[in-house]
Amino acid sequence: MKALLPTGDPREPVVLADVPEPTPRPDEALVKVEAFSVNRGETFKLEAPAPGDRPGKDVAGLVVQPAADGSGPNGIARVVGHPMAGGWAEYAAVPTDALAVLPDGVSALQAAALPLAGLTALRLLRTAGPVLGRRVLLTGASGGVGHYVTELAAAAGAEVTAVTRDAERGARLIELGAAAVVHDLADAPGPYDLVLESTGGPSLATALAKTARRGTLIWFGQASRRPATLDFFAFFDGPESAVIRHFHYLDADTSLGDDLAALVRLTAGGRLHPEIGRIADWADTATVLTDLRERRIRGKAVLTLA
Repeated sequence: MKALLPTGDPREPVVLADVPEPTPRPDEALVKVEAFSVNRGETFKLEAPAPGDRPGKDVAGLVVQPAADGSGPNGIARVVGHPMAGGWAEYAAVPTDALAVLPDGVSALQAAALPLAGLTALRLLRTAGPVLGRRVLLTGASGGVGHYVTELAAAAGAEVTAVTRDAERGARLIELGAAAVVHDLADAPGPYDLVLESTGGPSLATALAKTARRGTLIWFGQASRRPATLDFFAFFDGPESAVIRHFHYLDADTSLGDDLAALVRLTAGGRLHPEIGRIADWADTATVLTDLRERRIRGKAVLTLA
């Protein structure tokens, strides 16, 4: 079968190559991939790939071989899945507890845009706790996670201020329920009960200064790729007794499959709208990855397999 393999060359980070078809473990289903999405964080990993790396975490397609242990779909089914690797290929072996069945109303393109960004948003807000009536600041809101967080948090009753440099993206975030959009973090008025920070670098200290007394800042990314420095005494100047919490989306008490099913239900019900900034044939994946790394794509990028 064909699969995309990393090259280590930033000018062409992946190439199509022939590889053996995966042999699923007993708890894995074999999925014929119809579409997959790529994430900006994956572009960074491709800069120095480890030997044998097979990228790809967000897939949608058709189960062509159910799991041998009887778990998961027991026949041919349209699914969305979140394997930890190997999804940028014609076929992927996906653990059944990381699969969700798709209804007719959710396309493969929509589904492929859900897993990593949607799971991150869903679990991030669960970590934050009830947001009804709370003032929420979201940095780095232009990407897929930012869109999902904004829509889910606003629907749950939060007053969301989103930070994005892109005016067009800002207008869309307002449509998705943001109460306000600022193009520079320094312009966010504050204070905020909850700050969701994904930029890192100097933005972390600036975001912390916007946090209310006894508020919470959840640090879930470092898109700037710059280290952050915090001054302990700055807490006394503003967010006295505030909490800083690290977040990783895989640290959860629910299964990936259950949470994917929740995202699918929200999408099917018109309560969650995957924002797809580019759709392309998977032969163009290298170009899409480069554009995503250089922030030339807003929202999700989805690749299709003919």
